[in-house]
Amino acid sequence: MDRPVARRSRAPRRVAFLLGFGVLGLAAWPWLAPRLEQWAQFDEAVAASRLRYGRVERGGLVRDVTVQGRVVAAYHPTLFSPVLGIVSLEVRAGEEVTAGQVLARVESPELANRLQQEHSTLASMMSDLERLKIQARETNLENQQDVDLLTVKLEAAVRTLARAEEMLAQGLANEIEHEEAQDELAIKRLELDHAREKAGLRRESLEFEVRDRASQLERQEHVLADVERQLGELTIRAPFDGLVANLAVDDREAVQTNQALLNVVDLSSFEIEVSIPENYADDVLPGTRAEIRVDGGTYEGALARLSPEVSGALVLGTVDFTDAEPNGLRQNQRVSARLVLEERHDVLKVARGPFLESGGGRLAWRVVDGTCLRTRIEVGAISVTAVEILSGLAEGDTIVLSDMTLYRDSETVLIID
Repeated sequence: MDRPVARRSRAPRRVAFLLGFGVLGLAAWPWLAPRLEQWAQFDEAVAASRLRYGRVERGGLVRDVTVQGRVVAAYHPTLFSPVLGIVSLEVRAGEEVTAGQVLARVESPELANRLQQEHSTLASMMSDLERLKIQARETNLENQQDVDLLTVKLEAAVRTLARAEEMLAQGLANEIEHEEAQDELAIKRLELDHAREKAGLRRESLEFEVRDRASQLERQEHVLADVERQLGELTIRAPFDGLVANLAVDDREAVQTNQALLNVVDLSSFEIEVSIPENYADDVLPGTRAEIRVDGGTYEGALARLSPEVSGALVLGTVDFTDAEPNGLRQNQRVSARLVLEERHDVLKVARGPFLESGGGRLAWRVVDGTCLRTRIEVGAISVTAVEILSGLAEGDTIVLSDMTLYRDSETVLIID
C-alpha cells in the first residue's frame, strides 16, 4: 500500500545559487564597475555592427556625376514630302546609301500641270514683248517721219520768206505778203519743235512699256524656275553617305505636304545623348569634360549642348567625342558617361555616406575611444564618392558614415561591441 513520503526542503539549493551568484559578482566587479560608470555618462548606446566609419584625409576631390546615355548619329535628318502626292520608295530601312542617291519620288499631278501652265504663260509673255517692240519701232518711225516732213516744210518756209524779202526790196511785193511769209515760218518752227518733243515723249513711253513687259517676263521666268525647283525636290536624295534608319510611310502611300518620309543617319560621326539629373543642371555647362565608357573602354569627350527644358526631372544634353571615336558604335547603343563638374586639390575630404543627408551637411559624429561625439561641421564640394570638409574636423579624424537620425537629440553615444 502507498505510504506518504516526506517532502525535501529546497532552501539549501536556493542558498547555494545565491552564494554562487554573489561570488561571481564579486569576482567580476573590478571589470564591471568601470563600464557601468562609463555607460551612465552617455545618453544613448549603439551596436558597433550597425555603424560604418570613414577617415578624414587630405587629397584631391573630383566633383562629378555619372549619367546614362545613348549613341546617336551627329547628323540624322528626317526627310519630308515637299507637296501633296503619292510617294514611291526606292530604298528600304537599314540600307546603306551614298550622297545624291535617290531615296524616294513623290508624284504630284497638280505641280506637273502647273509647270505646263507656267511654260505657256512664259511663251505668251515673250510673244507680247516682241509684238510690243515691233509696235514701238513702227510708232517711232511714224514720229520720225512727221519730224522729217515738218523739217522740210520749215526749210520751204525759210526760202519763201527769203523770196518775199527780196521781192519787197525790189518793190514787186507788198508788206502784207512779207508778213504772211514770216508768220508761216514761225508756225512751221513751232510745229517742228512740238513734233520733236512729242516724238521724244512717245519714244520714252514705249521704252518704259517695253522695260515693264520685260520685267514681267523676267518675273515669269523666276516663277517657272521655282516650279521646276519644286518638281526637282519631288525626287528625294540622300544628303550624305549613311544609312536609312527607318521609313515613316509605305510605298505608293498618299502623303501630305511636309509629312515625314524617312530618316537618314550619318554613320561617320556619332555623339552621346545623356540624361542629366535636374539638381545638377545648374552646374553643368557646355564644355564640361566628360569620360565616356563604351564596351569596357573610356574615351574623352565634352558636353556640347544642354537643353533648356526639364522633362521627368531630367535635362537632356549632348556629349561629343574629343578623341577618336571607338569602332563599332551603333545607333541607340546604351552607354554611361561621367561628367567632371569640378576638380579640387589638397582638400580635407571623407567618404560620402548617409550622414550627409541625415545631418543636412552640418552635423557629423566623430569617433573617439569607442564614443560618438556630436560635432558641427561645414561641407564644401560634394562628389559621388567623397565630401569636402571645410571646418569641424581635422585630418585623421574618424566619423560615422551611417545614418544617426535616431540619436540627433543626443550629444554622446556609446559604441557597444
